[in-house]
Amino acid sequence: MAQKITVELVDDLDGSTSDDISTVSFGLDGVTYDIDLTEANAEELRDQLGPFVTAARRVGGRRARGTRPASDVPRPAVDHERNQSIRAWANDNGYELSSRGRIPVTVIEQYDAAQAAPPAPQPKRRRKKAASTAA
Repeated sequence: MAQKITVELVDDLDGSTSDDISTVSFGLDGVTYDIDLTEANAEELRDQLGPFVTAARRVGGRRARGTRPASDVPRPAVDHERNQSIRAWANDNGYELSSRGRIPVTVIEQYDAAQAAPPAPQPKRRRKKAASTAA
């Protein structure tokens, strides 16, 4: 025997059924509420709350609509160049790293230690004594 299950979305405010119902979250007095509304009722709720939201201070939660997610923020070229230097150093020193992805912290620490090591001492140049002229 076959069963057919039908899901019917119902607006919590007016009881109407529709395919354009979405869940809207809002908070009041420290309590967060979820309500299922049609697009028209959701827009009405946003319009009614608009003046209060505009005058209020934001204290947490999700980012406001229209902001870019953190992953879209470009990283400085310095980070990219540093990572390339670390990868080249690691490959020259016996570490096997892929050309992409996260560099293990231990490799970064070894790289930083190698870069901080003082350079090998260079032989000192001897100064030639100036020839004295007798008068």
